[in-house]
Amino acid sequence: MTTHLKSKFTLLSLAAGALIGITHPIQGAGKIKVVATVSMVADLVKQVGGDRVEVSGLMGPGVDPHLYKATASDVIRLRRAEVIFYNGLLLEGKMQDVLTSFARTKKYVYAVTETVPQNRLIEPPEFKGHHDPHVWFDVTIWSKCVDSVVTGLSEYSQKDAAWFAKQGRQAKANLTKLHQWALDRANELPKEKRILVTSHDAYNYFGRAYGFQVVGLQGISTVTEAGLADMAKLVDFIKQKKVQAIFVESSVSPAAIQRISRDAGVKIGGELFSDAMGTPGQMEHGYDVGTYEGMIKHNLNTIVNALK
Repeated sequence: MTTHLKSKFTLLSLAAGALIGITHPIQGAGKIKVVATVSMVADLVKQVGGDRVEVSGLMGPGVDPHLYKATASDVIRLRRAEVIFYNGLLLEGKMQDVLTSFARTKKYVYAVTETVPQNRLIEPPEFKGHHDPHVWFDVTIWSKCVDSVVTGLSEYSQKDAAWFAKQGRQAKANLTKLHQWALDRANELPKEKRILVTSHDAYNYFGRAYGFQVVGLQGISTVTEAGLADMAKLVDFIKQKKVQAIFVESSVSPAAIQRISRDAGVKIGGELFSDAMGTPGQMEHGYDVGTYEGMIKHNLNTIVNALK
């Protein structure tokens, strides 16, 4: 077990342990009750589970998972879940003790990033010893996470294993098409214009996959705030590179980027989704921004249109 999982439990995690008890979920004839942490994971479970799962997400649109703390009602929902999925790689940092306590007492708890090959993960210098958790921004890596969902649902309901495997293959096929779309859309921008400036450093996988130089004002986690020196340095960079536009994020306060925009004399090109998807059912150019596919398409369309 890694060192960070051995940390002392918070009062909330102790409460979680008391609520969990020692009983295990009883498999019923109805839909499998799944709780997922972030919306991207919830969407992935829905793609694999289809009409055989009932998925409840803890964090909705605009919620920052780096700062999110589990509430008492969240703990109750997790206790009642038959299967739990979360991102992992410390994305849900302030929930880690709670998730660990459930993993110790419930059999069906899975981090979807467990099936991502180590050589595909990024370890930024400022995050030494840990990997960047924002893997969903490289669609090919997110496709690897399908295997964790198939495994988790199949272990809980072995009679449906073949069906979940089939659903997983279809989900991967859809993600392959989405990745190709993303490549084609990114290639509409000349390489020298592919500079993405955002609120926090969430787009490293995106930059590597689709050919963008990525510069975030804050670090990998929004827990760390940017100082005046960081802001001045970014203003100089924007002026030097003649960046066409910079971007705010839906789950991060826009104040710092708005100030950068004024100081550098550069426009804000739009709002991107980073650690949360959009509102389910909100349609935009034929796609739902409350889905993973819609999230990816919204971001690329916003970036490409602004930087053109």
